[in-house]
Amino acid sequence: MSTHADRLGALREQLKRQSLDGFVVPLTDEHLSEYVGAYAQRLAWLTGFEGSAGTAVVLPAKAAIFTDGRYTIQVREQVSADHWSFVGVPATSVSGWLAEHAPDGGRIGYDPWLHTRAWVDEARRALAAKGAELVAVEGNPIDAVWAGRPDMSPAPLDAYPDDLAGRSSADKRGEIAEWLASSHADAVVLSALDAIAWTFNVRGKDVESTPVALAYAIVHADATADLFVDEGKLTDDVRRHLGNAVRLHSRGAFAGALGQFAGKRVVADPAGSVAAIIDALEAGGAKVVAMRDPVVLAKAIKNPAEVAGHDAAQLRDAGAMVRFLKWIEAAAPKGGQTELTAAARLREFREATGALRDVSFSTISATGPHGAIPHYHVTEESNLPIEPGQLFLIDSGGQYLDGTTDITRVVPVGEPTAEMRDRFTRVLRGHIAIATALFPEGTVGAQLDSFARRPLWEAGLDYAHGTGHGVGAYLSVHEGPQRIAAPNYPGGGPAEPLKAGMILSNEPGYYKAGEYGIRIENLILIEPRDIAGADRPMLGFRTLTFVPIERDLIDPALLSTDELAWLNAYHAEVMAKVGPTLDDEHRAWLEAKCAPIG
Repeated sequence: MSTHADRLGALREQLKRQSLDGFVVPLTDEHLSEYVGAYAQRLAWLTGFEGSAGTAVVLPAKAAIFTDGRYTIQVREQVSADHWSFVGVPATSVSGWLAEHAPDGGRIGYDPWLHTRAWVDEARRALAAKGAELVAVEGNPIDAVWAGRPDMSPAPLDAYPDDLAGRSSADKRGEIAEWLASSHADAVVLSALDAIAWTFNVRGKDVESTPVALAYAIVHADATADLFVDEGKLTDDVRRHLGNAVRLHSRGAFAGALGQFAGKRVVADPAGSVAAIIDALEAGGAKVVAMRDPVVLAKAIKNPAEVAGHDAAQLRDAGAMVRFLKWIEAAAPKGGQTELTAAARLREFREATGALRDVSFSTISATGPHGAIPHYHVTEESNLPIEPGQLFLIDSGGQYLDGTTDITRVVPVGEPTAEMRDRFTRVLRGHIAIATALFPEGTVGAQLDSFARRPLWEAGLDYAHGTGHGVGAYLSVHEGPQRIAAPNYPGGGPAEPLKAGMILSNEPGYYKAGEYGIRIENLILIEPRDIAGADRPMLGFRTLTFVPIERDLIDPALLSTDELAWLNAYHAEVMAKVGPTLDDEHRAWLEAKCAPIG
């Protein structure tokens, strides 16, 4: 079908054939992943929206797409207002909108493999007020009309070395077994792809930018496990790596296996398991224990080998970033560069390390007004030339065997305005406030979020995204449960105590719609802090990312003595760590960028 309008029309005809009056289309897969394989990109296929979070609802006479504040501009650029209404969340929920707009007595379909039970219950209650019904579909109606829908990736699994993982899979499964025993449970279902990759020390190539494989797993109280993955992905090396304690089954056998736990207590994470998993367990007579997947926290707290790997990956990536920043500083003012050429050049610098496995997400290469779209995704259609007078924002990362990187820097093309410098320096002050924060054990990220916002709030400014997200170890660039985000901002959520070993991003920003965007992002590691006279255990952050922060955008008069000292010490460390890895030309450039300010 040639247009998104045609696709919307075809879906409506399919809904009639399935006796449905509406359908809900989330941007996720059967594993509730943030980034999904091409086969699961139903929302993008239907609407044209290419952001990483959103939902659509299609009714006979109207359709709506739901996005948060990160995508307010992007969704309007990519989705036709002639056919779609734009709805902001969390101000309006999908279930709340359905309660208002669904036809009386209507049948609203949903795919139980793409939603949590909690969402299903909420939507069912909301529709019941209008006498409408929420209906689980056997086959996703979008799949029925999506001509040429991609197949699932056939890429093989890779064994992940124990020396990089820091622990063997047997050790991890043993810890899960101990947790099951203490929880009086017989088994736990693992459906999150990064949890499976971490538990079994395997990686894959099934999702762009995230080294995971499409699989399910069930770990038992005796530390054995059942892994459900297509046989074509299993090499002899991977079979040996998994060992005899891991029973192998086809991915298609998973749903049936859930019906074999009659009388057993089986843990299923209510936030991480789709409704179909819980439905199947209950139908088979299992007692479903609603508890968080035990891998979530274990995976988030990095062991010494994972921390050492991150340090190595960050240093390697920093060299590539320095080479890129020197290049873009010289090339952009000459003209001829675009958002796409810049993104491609940065990838070349990372590939030149000889260690890059993939980018860690689609590079946000955004100049001028596109910089004001926090999660902008450049395409051939949206690609802009990088021109004098603009700020160029580059948010990117690499996947290396020893770590995952994520960094944002801003480069002025020509002379920045006084306003740009003011806003950039306020963002920098917020970044420094997080980097230098000290806090007692038990603190949650939401308590730190306002540290980063205060310099902007003082000028009546803010940004519509969280300040920090967790990062995996050669896994997902966005990893929970840790975050630095208040609940009323996108990225916020349930309070999670910050613990030593967690890695987060530190990325406050500022966005002026239609003109420019600013974000300064480093990765940070939580470590214990010894403070003389302290009467409780304290924590702080160690910065992992070492790339210069653009000095031409800094107004030193806005920085306190302590802030200026932090900046100069940071740049001295950048020079000490990264300088020796560079040739003379790049080292000289870096030295000038890292010279003391003030």
